[in-house]
Amino acid sequence: MEREADLYPPVKAFLEAQGYDVKGEVGAADLVALRDGEDPIIVELKLRLNLTLYHQAVTRLRMTDLVYIAVAKPKGRMARRSLRENTILCRRLGLGFLTVRLDGTVEVQCDPGPYAPRKNTFKREKLLREFHRLQGDPNDGGSTRHGIVTAYRQDALRCALYLAESGAEKGSIVAKATGVANATSLMRNNHYGWFAKVETGVYALSPKGQQGLADWGDALE
Repeated sequence: MEREADLYPPVKAFLEAQGYDVKGEVGAADLVALRDGEDPIIVELKLRLNLTLYHQAVTRLRMTDLVYIAVAKPKGRMARRSLRENTILCRRLGLGFLTVRLDGTVEVQCDPGPYAPRKNTFKREKLLREFHRLQGDPNDGGSTRHGIVTAYRQDALRCALYLAESGAEKGSIVAKATGVANATSLMRNNHYGWFAKVETGVYALSPKGQQGLADWGDALE
């Protein structure tokens, strides 16, 4: 499909098959459908999802609660994610979401209506744990020069700083000295490559760890 107008015939046929009388370019709306005195359906057509489409659709909610956006079905590596995220957004806004395949098949991703999302308690608690574990405000709402500072990285930095001063040490001693309870497993897993195993349960700072301290040293301030 190369034009927005190419979306109109399949969407019209889809609605007519459900008993609607359909007309295009009615007032400011791309498509209006009526059936047996029910509230009108308005569909805004765009080849691709964009902010303008959402603005138009939300404006149409002033005229009816039955507003859909319709786009050519996304293709490519990120298509599934795009569909999922935009379906969630449409539900949040009370909009319906239609996609049109190359063969003209219309798929309903969601219908318009009120949306009351369920809170994800696990994700909420995970967010709060990360908040309380972070020392200070190292990210300033964005990112540092080398990336985002996480509580896990701060724990790794505490271990690295201790080893830089003490030399090779047992994980249990590092844990006690730094307050990082999982210091042994953290150094064993060595996610950042900052630690070198000297013997069972004993770790030293690697050359990459020395560079890590230089790059991330201000993340504990």
